[in-house]
Amino acid sequence: MARYFLTLSYNGAGFNGWQIQDNTPNTVQQILEEKVSMILKEKIELVGCGRTDAGVNSKNYVAHFESNSKDLISNKDHWIYKFNNVLPLEIAVQNIQAVNPGAHARFDAKARTYYYFIHQQKNPFINDYSLYVYGNIDFELMNKAAQILLEYQDFTSFSKLHTQNKTNNCKITKAVWQKTNVGQWRFTITADRFLRGMVRAIVGTLLQVGKNKISLNDFRKIIEAKDRNVAGANVAPNALFLVAIQYPKETFIE
Repeated sequence: MARYFLTLSYNGAGFNGWQIQDNTPNTVQQILEEKVSMILKEKIELVGCGRTDAGVNSKNYVAHFESNSKDLISNKDHWIYKFNNVLPLEIAVQNIQAVNPGAHARFDAKARTYYYFIHQQKNPFINDYSLYVYGNIDFELMNKAAQILLEYQDFTSFSKLHTQNKTNNCKITKAVWQKTNVGQWRFTITADRFLRGMVRAIVGTLLQVGKNKISLNDFRKIIEAKDRNVAGANVAPNALFLVAIQYPKETFIE
């Protein structure tokens, strides 16, 4: 059997996250496995690059799978079309790549990048993918707080409680707010790995800084406390997008 990386995008609004769950059939992984298995006429099991929560979107999600099919690469466009033809409108396959037999979509990823969008003027055309935040926000101060993140590795204060993580250490290499339009902003964060709920908790806490509810020193103390109860609330999932996954070049078969 050959191993492949499947790159896809999905609108997470109608799904209970990526990962298969016992209490619901409505996850991206389950639907994708069912449809791909049907088209390839063999049982396909997908291993994703990470676990996105309910409502979170992805522009470039990667999952690996193994298949006996011989022409998935030589006839790639045909198979991508076949997959997309049976998938719901909210899920789209973008690419299929041949990878080395031991390649792993999750463990081989060297970096992941998320975007979070907010807007300050009520706008019915972006509400589905951006968080409306009323009032004055100091983005310069939030960027100073965001840079503090790069000084730390343990982000327990921004992790969902009672997970099975062996460690809450992550290496954040980029965290910045940028203006994208009048009254519209995007937060970009890149790290080697992310904890469950981490980005949404970070954004929620940064907004407390931006609204002058907590100081930069308070933000630093929140990180050092390693206590989820002292950080800000998770912001809504609909404005969060997984946008990029980076792998070593040697992962892929040319």
